[in-house]
Amino acid sequence: MKRFTAILLTGMMIFTLASCGKKAQDTPTEPATETQAAEKVEMPTETEAVTEVGTEAAKETQQTETQQTEAQQEEQTAEQPDEEQNNSGDNNSSYQYVERASYENGESVSLNPSWQYADHSAINSGCAVMYKATANRKNIVVGVNAGHGTSGGTSVKTLCHPDGSAKTTGGTTGAGATKAVAVSGGMSFNDGTPESSVTLRMAQILKDKLLAAGYDVLMVRDGSDVQLDNVARTVICNNAADCHIALHWDGDGLSYDKGCFYISVPGGIKGMEPVASHWQQHDALGASLIEGLRAHGAKINGNGSMAIDLTQTSYSTVPSVDVELGNACSDHSDATLENLADGLVQGVEGYF
Repeated sequence: MKRFTAILLTGMMIFTLASCGKKAQDTPTEPATETQAAEKVEMPTETEAVTEVGTEAAKETQQTETQQTEAQQEEQTAEQPDEEQNNSGDNNSSYQYVERASYENGESVSLNPSWQYADHSAINSGCAVMYKATANRKNIVVGVNAGHGTSGGTSVKTLCHPDGSAKTTGGTTGAGATKAVAVSGGMSFNDGTPESSVTLRMAQILKDKLLAAGYDVLMVRDGSDVQLDNVARTVICNNAADCHIALHWDGDGLSYDKGCFYISVPGGIKGMEPVASHWQQHDALGASLIEGLRAHGAKINGNGSMAIDLTQTSYSTVPSVDVELGNACSDHSDATLENLADGLVQGVEGYF
């Protein structure tokens, strides 16, 4: 009996211990506190720590390299010369200096058949003349074109545009024409003086003042007559001068002096070459000449410009402009021409 009781007690103890163990295993683990959770999130793994260190180092290296590159660029920029400072005296952003033929003082300049558009000329047996400044040289050649003055010029015609297209505005030749007279005869002043005589005198006075200011001068017409049509005159200036200024007085038939203006480029030919590549230069030169004339008290017509489709403009590859210095009613005494020349020289200086 004692043995049975002992076995029974032993079994009850084993059962009790087993039940306690099962309850302990079934009891859930207590959740971590907020502090423990935060510490667990904030503690990076070893790999993450290494990655962050590497990233920061890379950023610092990149920043250092960027600073070094910027410093080198600033140093290189400081060492580069100012592109606007050159021996040509160019301070007009629209003008780009190009290679041109070189001629001696007093040398005749004829039309070279190999020059672009030379084959469009019909009258070209004559020559322009080069004059060189002796002091304060600017290494800039101004083409001075005394309008008209070509005998037989009205009996020959040339293409208005290099591509054979029609004129877009009227003028000496009407709009829609594909050919124009090679050189028109010009008008006569109210006192009977031919325009061609006044343009030549104006060119001679302007030449002297330009030479005194240090500019070389290509006299397109150096006498009462030159056998060069408007195309030939333009092509010669394209290759031997840095700009081309044609001198005229307007044959408008008015009974009063309307003043000076330049012939601007009409919109209808701005997309045609070579106009498309140079019309801004033409207009800039014209505007500068008008401002120079205005500064010397010359009367200016309207806003100083009038858009007309000219043969000269259509063939020009250097800054080129026809400037009208008045009309048949205008005073053309030497004193007036001297003043006009001073204004034109100021305009040239303002452009270059």
